[in-house]
Amino acid sequence: MTMKKSLVLGVVAALGMSVSIASAEVDPNLPNYERVSGISGNLSSVGSDTLNNLMTLWAEEFAKFYPNVNIQIQGAGTSTAPPALIEGTSNFGPMSRPMRDSEQRAFEERHGFPATLVPVAIDMIAVYVNKDNPIEGLSIPQVDAIFSATRACGHGQDIGTWGAAGMTGAWANRDITIYGRNAVSGTYGFFKENALCGGDFRPTVNEQPGSSAVVRGVEQTLNGIGYSGIGYRTSGVRVVPLAGTDGGEHFEATGDNAATGDYPLARFLYVAANQHPNDGWNPMEKEFFRMVLSQEGQGVVHRDGYVTLSAAAAERFSKEMNLD
Repeated sequence: MTMKKSLVLGVVAALGMSVSIASAEVDPNLPNYERVSGISGNLSSVGSDTLNNLMTLWAEEFAKFYPNVNIQIQGAGTSTAPPALIEGTSNFGPMSRPMRDSEQRAFEERHGFPATLVPVAIDMIAVYVNKDNPIEGLSIPQVDAIFSATRACGHGQDIGTWGAAGMTGAWANRDITIYGRNAVSGTYGFFKENALCGGDFRPTVNEQPGSSAVVRGVEQTLNGIGYSGIGYRTSGVRVVPLAGTDGGEHFEATGDNAATGDYPLARFLYVAANQHPNDGWNPMEKEFFRMVLSQEGQGVVHRDGYVTLSAAAAERFSKEMNLD
């Protein structure tokens, strides 16, 4: 299996799944969420910038069912989620990557059991260029040669101009200006591992504190290129079709291509939380997750530009995480 198929599907295999995992639309077989009694109080969320808007929209949807629940949301980056959960200062830890072993160990040392990570949606990391840049596509080795100092994906030379990326005419001699996230971001780590093949970023990357800032930088720079979640796409940028490490066909960042695994930079998004192995879930937290994995919750995912979970995947996750 090539990398383009393995990023999301590898997680599914680890969970023992053999079902369709994603849907380009909202799966009509997802259950409708049904309100339960006795849910009120305050919840807090600290974590991923990528998931910040989704968490806000989910909180608004949850409030339609439970007007007496208030959810406070902070989105500084994935790496802020585990410490907040460990210290008990948040109920939810949105993460754009799985927990590292060191983060799980720290959680277990404090609580005596591991954190629970619930897959909630599928994201595509987009490579953005300015809307006036006509480049037709890039392979992962070319992306690596643009963003990295190491070229671990195997491209033969650094790419510092648009001409070196295959463009001609007025674009051939234009230097590439690079935008990216900072190291606290799960998107930074994912891109480093999967688009740079584990290599190192160039020191010339203009690191930004948030996903929207990356896109704004590319919007304002004709020669710019950057990476960020697909949910941050604007009219001022283009999303570059990508081919995998083995070259071949370029695939657009669409829900269909994420669902099939053809788009090479797809990933699960997670929300981590504290599920006690004996006492189970806090009722408010459990109902929030049940809503997220429902027709209403995945409808929010679709409206926000991410890829929804299939009904079969949502059902499996609900059973695995004791949410059914």
